[in-house]
Amino acid sequence: MADTSVKIDDVTRDRLKALADGAGMSMKDYLARVAEEKEHEQLLETATAAFRRVIAEPGVLARFDADFGGLPPAARETPRAA
Repeated sequence: MADTSVKIDDVTRDRLKALADGAGMSMKDYLARVAEEKEHEQLLETATAAFRRVIAEPGVLARFDADFGGLPPAARETPRAA
């Protein structure tokens, strides 16, 4: 795979370098890891949105409770983010 260059300002470069050094990685490897983590975050956000759409459907939570015994009490008491 070919490498490419990206133009960034010196402050951002220094911040990324410090983060990579702190992780004991080259900047190339660190940025690859960051990209992978960001991809996972996006997938999780997509899955969370789909889950919220499904549980918002009438009767879904009641059916889940009937089939699987419901959520533990602590899960029901945990406030949700808007």
